Amino acid sequence: KDEDTEGVILSINSPGGSPVQSGIIYDEIVRLKAKYPKKHVYAVISDICASGGYYIATAAEKIYADKASIVGSIGVRMDGFGLEGTMKALGVERRLLTAGKNKAMMDPFSPVNENAQKHLKIMLDDIHQQFIKAVKDGRGERLKETDEMFSGLIWTGAKAVDLGLIDGL
Repeated sequence: KDEDTEGVILSINSPGGSPVQSGIIYDEIVRLKAKYPKKHVYAVISDICASGGYYIATAAEKIYADKASIVGSIGVRMDGFGLEGTMKALGVERRLLTAGKNKAMMDPFSPVNENAQKHLKIMLDDIHQQFIKAVKDGRGERLKETDEMFSGLIWTGAKAVDLGLIDGL
């Protein structure tokens, strides 16, 4: 709201995080840019701007980094552990009660459920497409898409300039 403010600099040093939180921040930056179209928004990357951090950065008009900054990781992941073999080796019996046949689909002490894995993969692909759309919307014509751009790979700041992921060093 400050009339003397020319713009906002987002200082980003993040390996990523929640796609929900990144999406909320991205959407709010986009909303505020529309509300205050004369205010500039730039992102400046220090060491790393990957995954959710990069998702946020794409809301900026321009993105800058050091030549050695790590940029990208346009992908989505979900982590878990498979401890059912450990439980068996220790002689520990698992007792799990649920209401809803899919309630325990990510339980690390139960065997992998193939139907649940298929469902989660579809969900992750949907979130990945949301991320890709944000990158394409934010970067527009500057983006020089490659087959690997949305695969989760990371690049140096110098290479990110060549790919159109950032605007300069």
